[in-house]
Amino acid sequence: EGAVVDLAAVNPSPFALQVARRIKKDPRLLEVVLQQSRRIVRMDRDIMICETKHGWICANAGVDQSNVPGRNFVTLLPADPDGSARRFSRELEALFHFRLPVILTDTFGRPWREGLTNVAVGSAGLEPLIDWRGKRDPYGYELQKTLVAVADELASAAELVMGKIEGIPIAIVRGYAYRPSDAGSQSLIRSPANDMFR
Repeated sequence: EGAVVDLAAVNPSPFALQVARRIKKDPRLLEVVLQQSRRIVRMDRDIMICETKHGWICANAGVDQSNVPGRNFVTLLPADPDGSARRFSRELEALFHFRLPVILTDTFGRPWREGLTNVAVGSAGLEPLIDWRGKRDPYGYELQKTLVAVADELASAAELVMGKIEGIPIAIVRGYAYRPSDAGSQSLIRSPANDMFR
């Protein structure tokens, strides 16, 4: 969406300069991260975990230095990822004459696990969460807490074919019996009342 920032044009605030000394990062990058953040969750070593304006908890508020030309550029997450997904879905529908769900993805780290995976940061046209609560498993046990984040699972599966450095921006998922919905990826964010770590 063109959300690329030239760090050469960024004037770091006194707070960004202070944080840069503490975690040894470019203060211009940190200024962009701070502008994209609601709050800093944790700073340790050379990592800053932030809550984005969207409500996601992630490293550097999703500000990314990869897949951009030159070392002075960074990309930002879309301002309205669900809106972007809806727009892409409408454009695809106009082109192909049937509705196609869209999931926008980005790479996230996972607490308590090594490795990165893609998650849904925006979605349109499919139910991002499938609620199995109240259903019974094959042994008769009634499921109490099971909400499956299918949008994240599809995002992660798509990453297997898109890769990280291959330059493949789109993956087509076939054969998944999705549930049509107007719910977006915001439904994937756990509310503070249900979050044990906030």
